[in-house]
Amino acid sequence: MNAFLQYTVQGLAAGSFYALAALGLAIIFGVLGVVNFAHGAFYMLGAVTAAVLLDSLDLALWWSLLLVPVLMFVFGVAVERLLVQWLLRLDPLYNFLLTFGLTLVLVELVKQRYGVSGLPYRLPKALQGRFDLAGVVLPRYQLFVLLFSVAICVLVWLVMTRTRVGMIVRAATEKPDLARALGINVGRWVTPVFGFGVALAGLAGVLAAPFRAITAEMGNNFAIILFAVVVIGGLGSISGAVLAGFLVGLVEAFGQAYAPTFAQILIFVLMALIILVRPAGLFGRKEATA
Repeated sequence: MNAFLQYTVQGLAAGSFYALAALGLAIIFGVLGVVNFAHGAFYMLGAVTAAVLLDSLDLALWWSLLLVPVLMFVFGVAVERLLVQWLLRLDPLYNFLLTFGLTLVLVELVKQRYGVSGLPYRLPKALQGRFDLAGVVLPRYQLFVLLFSVAICVLVWLVMTRTRVGMIVRAATEKPDLARALGINVGRWVTPVFGFGVALAGLAGVLAAPFRAITAEMGNNFAIILFAVVVIGGLGSISGAVLAGFLVGLVEAFGQAYAPTFAQILIFVLMALIILVRPAGLFGRKEATA
């Protein structure tokens, strides 16, 4: 039972990265209809920026959790204004190729500047060590990541469901055509929504910085799993992206514990099974498969 609880918490902590990043990816896809292949690179930039802030300005994790999402939001707005907006009216394949190319550029720039060996990152003392809960010993940082990510997801959910701005964005995400028919200018929300999605990816990168290797290519494998998360949850589904993120984290954790050779394969087996049963994903709309 202790091992089961430990793997469960580890899986939920790992899933929190997927949940945060997939939340941003789902919102971007819902409003813009863009398959943002650069989301993994934005995740990587969040981790690299946190490491640079710590090394150059001695800004600890607490500051990075505040500053990096703001910086990534500004960067996302710039990317949308300078690149993405010009291809929105064309076939979605063009933006997929654009974001794929942007990923290659960002990865190579980081390699040229910081090398390939990885950047160091130290935890604040308050988050070091382990926490003993009824015989289950868990790293304090994993518990912090889990609680922090859940808090952010709940906060985003409250904004989306309890505020006028959130309801407009949710309408533009889930039913853009109906939102336009009701007089909502979906286009004016495109830029901030893209920036917000990039900020969430950067925030996930900051959380990953202390215990994952900070390299230029750390987002490559992450992006592949992230797209599996979004497909499992349902393209464009905000709640589906979050729940699927935690589900994939659990599958990955238990897979590494009991079948490490097949840990990541199990994620895609799960995706295939869900697509067979529900082609639109767990919470996706039926028209998404049309």
